[in-house]
Amino acid sequence: MSVLAFVLSFVLLLITALHVYWGIGGIWPGRDSASCAHAVVGFRGVDEMPSSFASFAVAACLGLATLWPLALIGFFASPFPREGLAATSLLIGLVFLGRGIAGFTPWWRRLAPEQPFARLDTSLYSPLCLLIGLSFAILAVTEFPT
Repeated sequence: MSVLAFVLSFVLLLITALHVYWGIGGIWPGRDSASCAHAVVGFRGVDEMPSSFASFAVAACLGLATLWPLALIGFFASPFPREGLAATSLLIGLVFLGRGIAGFTPWWRRLAPEQPFARLDTSLYSPLCLLIGLSFAILAVTEFPT
């Protein structure tokens, strides 16, 4: 399970870095703020990227999630008991699974219909959330102390 924990943390680190990049004004994968928002936010009527504060807040949450799998496998010392780390991993997994599932629902598509977000969401963002959520769940179950 160590390989899964490291791969999961690496993927989350990349996503965290993207949110930091957007927080400092980055516009990839767009050409400007509006095209970037249409690619990564996708909500109806949103024509600019979220505030730096919002991007950094998401990055902070993702940064903590990046550390969680490594703490769970004992890669570094943690002040939290292993049972708590495993239970929290399961909760984090459920959040990602929920986001991944939501991306395939008509309700979500009505909320976030902008292109290219809608296409990217069904082909990349939602499947990635499902994989991340499943990875957290697997780690939580396999690393739970017996």
